[in-house]
Amino acid sequence: MAWAQSDAKTVHLVALGDSLTAGYGLAPRDGFTAQLQAALTAKGHRVRVHNGGVSGDTSAGGLARLDWAVGREAQAVIVELGANDMLRGLSPKVTEKNLRQIIEKLQARGLEVMLAGMLAAPNLGPSYGEAFNGLYPRLAKQYGLVFYPFFLDGVAGDPRLNLGDRIHPNRDGIAVIVENILPTVEKLLARIAS
Repeated sequence: MAWAQSDAKTVHLVALGDSLTAGYGLAPRDGFTAQLQAALTAKGHRVRVHNGGVSGDTSAGGLARLDWAVGREAQAVIVELGANDMLRGLSPKVTEKNLRQIIEKLQARGLEVMLAGMLAAPNLGPSYGEAFNGLYPRLAKQYGLVFYPFFLDGVAGDPRLNLGDRIHPNRDGIAVIVENILPTVEKLLARIAS
């Protein structure tokens, strides 16, 4: 990951995630990190948002590449992982264990962490959904994280806001995500400032 030179007052924020973070199927300027960067800049924040998203990544993949994906300049990380675990029907216990290790490693480095949650697809059944959906708020509470319950809030299931695959947000869908998540990201930045 390339870290451009910037002054000491600029906060370096890494979005560690999967295709939803990476900007699957979108021009670079239309992806999550670019739109979040623009929204934060427009609100007067001196922040550099780094794209640590890899399409198809699972929580295990995020854990495996954590050390090089989150550079030394980073001060905060948005963790957006688990959707691919769910789509593959992986055990929520495994997802939780991987996310727990990611959070602990980041906190051990003194980084502020924001956890972006995901919800299980209804076709996986109620027991899977209950197990999967519960792991995010549980981790957020246990580790005292800034928490955004559902990354795709307001976008999931709306064909106008998704690409043809009906899974990945289009440019307008990302704009909705950024608008919704912005106050939570600002809480994360406030923790760094304090």
